Amino acid sequence: MVERFKTKPKARDRNGVQVIARAAEILRALEGSNGMSLGQLAGRVSLPKSTVQRIINALDSENFVVSACPGGRLRLGPALVRIAHSIRFPIAETARPYLQELSEKTGETVDLAVLDGEKAVFVDQIPGSHRLRAVSAIGVSFPLHCTANGKAMLAALDAKELSRLKKRMRLTAFTENSIRSWEKLEQELLRIRETELAYDREEHSIGISAIGTAIIGLEGEIAAITIPTPMVRFAKKEPELAKALQLCRDAVDRILGGAPSRRRLAGSFAE
Repeated sequence: MVERFKTKPKARDRNGVQVIARAAEILRALEGSNGMSLGQLAGRVSLPKSTVQRIINALDSENFVVSACPGGRLRLGPALVRIAHSIRFPIAETARPYLQELSEKTGETVDLAVLDGEKAVFVDQIPGSHRLRAVSAIGVSFPLHCTANGKAMLAALDAKELSRLKKRMRLTAFTENSIRSWEKLEQELLRIRETELAYDREEHSIGISAIGTAIIGLEGEIAAITIPTPMVRFAKKEPELAKALQLCRDAVDRILGGAPSRRRLAGSFAE
């Protein structure tokens, strides 16, 4: 009897996690949509209509989705807007004017990402002024081993934190340029710690390269400023982008007090 009792919560936990994952997938499918029918939504997430209907009913009761469109088409609800407005990233609020200045100076898109476990998550972005530009969405996550923001943040971790990540991270190949071994990645992290600049040379997406640098928040949180650029411009502008990014990082560091923290982290790694 005790054995049966122990297994039931685990099964319920698994079912609960699955429902949450499916609900998140449904919400992401509705993102940017002007409205979708239940059938369209079920097809988009590859789930039975009955399953989608049950999840939609629960989300609708909390105003996370609404069927206010003509014909009862579903769209994201007002409760999500309230939640979104309540989200605050102090490091993003502090850095934003400097990101805007960097984008204006270079004409390129400028991103700010924070470290979230085994991924980098975009929390702010200033689109560039060029017609051909690299743009992603706030809230999108990227791998650490093949992106400029990810590698910059990995290089800012101390030895213990990096060792813990190594046990969980998979070095997936996104392009033929992606780093596939920890030996090669650690060699690159050593260089990044020396220069404080990280590069993605078409390692995550063909046609896009990027340069990035880490910043350390007032509470020790790790973030990264990056300039993703179409490869057709990156090679010519690389020295200019590197200099502008370093000036931006130094300006943000003066506000956040991040430079001493970065030196402390590098020192603890060397130990």
